[in-house]
Amino acid sequence: MKSKRHLKILSLIKNEDIGTQQELAARLHESGIEVTQATISRDIKKLGLLKVPDGKGGYKYSFPNRNNKVDARNWLEKMFQDFVVDMDYSENLILLKTVNGTAGGLGVALDNSDLDGIMGTIAGDDTLLLVIKNKENTVEIYKKLENMLS
Repeated sequence: MKSKRHLKILSLIKNEDIGTQQELAARLHESGIEVTQATISRDIKKLGLLKVPDGKGGYKYSFPNRNNKVDARNWLEKMFQDFVVDMDYSENLILLKTVNGTAGGLGVALDNSDLDGIMGTIAGDDTLLLVIKNKENTVEIYKKLENMLS
């Protein structure tokens, strides 16, 4: 449940300006995830979220810079192991089948990862499509992702 909550938090932070723990808790509640303020506080710390200016005179939560690549890589590997149930590729596309409800959050994690060559992701509920910039790199990226499963 914690990993699913973390994925949802990352998705919310990416797509919305959320400035307080109360706002984050409310958005999680709207998504069917019940959480306490203490849990939100621990999650923010664990995910390394930062408060940055929102351009409107306030602040919002944001992703950490990518200087802490080892922790981010370990977290992404954990998400892969917990949520990816099948993978395949063709040309410049990689398709990931995931546990229901986790594809979007995993897409956010991949979009914010340091994996080179991924142009972007498109997520459904249990399917994630990765678009690879150069089809020559698809197999290499696929193998990197596959290694995260072990």
